[in-house]
Amino acid sequence: EMSEMSERSKQNVAHGLAWSYYVGYLKIVLPQVKRAMEEFSRANPNVLVYKETWKLHILVPLNCDVYDDLEKADTNIQYLTDLTETILTRAGTKKRVYKHSLYMIRDEDKLWPCAVEYATPLQSLYAMSQDECAAFSREDRLEQAKLFYRTLEEILKGSKECAGTYRLIAYQ
Repeated sequence: EMSEMSERSKQNVAHGLAWSYYVGYLKIVLPQVKRAMEEFSRANPNVLVYKETWKLHILVPLNCDVYDDLEKADTNIQYLTDLTETILTRAGTKKRVYKHSLYMIRDEDKLWPCAVEYATPLQSLYAMSQDECAAFSREDRLEQAKLFYRTLEEILKGSKECAGTYRLIAYQ
């Protein structure tokens, strides 16, 4: 009965998406991103001079509007290159490729090199609010986005293997 009530009120969506994102993606790639940043820095010592940016910057727009091209989302963001790929056999897929892009972010007069990407589960929340079958309102989407952020933040704070490898950036 409790499960049915939760399902009808859509309370489990964000919580499940956050855990899936962590277990199925972040826990795998975050330690690799830090290593890739260190490797890139050795090969390009003049680019990654700010060690505080040597982490994956995860964008969490609370309206769930995720752009495929960061450069179109903000003119202060310029693609630089891709970091070294991580290749793993996962869930029946041989040589699954995980890769991250490095961008230069202009902040006033300074350029910051950062690995940046959106929290991709937000695309699912957005799609649910556009699909009549999901019966997911804009207000539901905002509440679920906030819950997703809080849940993911809590999960990552408790993760030893991900410590110091990410920065969550929630914004309106």
